[in-house]
Amino acid sequence: MKKRLALALALSTLLLGMVSLTLGPAGISISDTLLTLTGKATNASQHYIIFQLRLPRVLTAILCGAILGGAGAVFQAVLRNPMADPFVLGVSAGASFGVALSINLGYATLLGLPFSALLGALTTTLLIFLVGSKHKVSQTTLLLTGVAANYILSAGMTLLMFLNHEQYDRILFWTLGSFSSSTWRQVVFMVIGVLLFIVPMRLAHTEMDMLLLDEGSALASGLPLQKIRLALLLLATFAVATCVSFFGVIGFIGLMAPHMARLLLGPKHSKMLIPTCLLGSFLLLGSDTLARLILPTGEMPVGVITSILGAPLFIWMLRKGRYAYV
Repeated sequence: MKKRLALALALSTLLLGMVSLTLGPAGISISDTLLTLTGKATNASQHYIIFQLRLPRVLTAILCGAILGGAGAVFQAVLRNPMADPFVLGVSAGASFGVALSINLGYATLLGLPFSALLGALTTTLLIFLVGSKHKVSQTTLLLTGVAANYILSAGMTLLMFLNHEQYDRILFWTLGSFSSSTWRQVVFMVIGVLLFIVPMRLAHTEMDMLLLDEGSALASGLPLQKIRLALLLLATFAVATCVSFFGVIGFIGLMAPHMARLLLGPKHSKMLIPTCLLGSFLLLGSDTLARLILPTGEMPVGVITSILGAPLFIWMLRKGRYAYV
């Protein structure tokens, strides 16, 4: 089932990518797209549109979706809460706030946007970890801590935009998320990020399974609980910060993808991690394609589409009481 689902998702994402490369105001057909991709087309404008504008965008959406989906699975395992997600917990907002603050203070050139995003995301993650490391803290408390952090950071972003009107558009970009400025350089960075994140995550699937047990059982098995939690949180945070630094805050992919994979394959991480990443890629690429096409002029931020898809699932999980594994 796992292999069949992974193959189906990979082929579906590939097909969706071809559709995304074709759709748009330029009127390029699928046959023209195939000819361009195989180097047989002679139309210079179509070559530029596909290779310089659309293909980097498709690839970055796929890679970013894989990271966000996998990061959601990591946060859910570490915090033992199926509703945990980089966006819901405020980690994405923390990365975005770090970028906005560096732009506002004029340190963006000195620190670099990826490093600024990393600092903001790490600060938020460490706050959640400190709360979670205390004894007798419920999973609901952890979730509410993340939600509160999200609200505070969002308010901080709004304040920065009002204080610095000159940077309003640049800061607003990170609050909504977009792949419109994707480049081949970003594709390279994202490929490296995916490899550095997914390989260690996949190797740690047994530890992630054990984290879902109660703390007494995990400690009795010899698992260094706090070290594993911190290592996995930092791994996921680095990956999410990379996505946010390039493309802004994109919510709920980390909630939707793991939940769908868990429903189809069960909770064992050895079975669900790769399909979760593939589901994240498919969901984010589909959302970005809709974001490009849904408005007659211009495009909608991709974060709006993912929020429209993910927020109802979040509410449904709350109503069904699916906010804990036990």
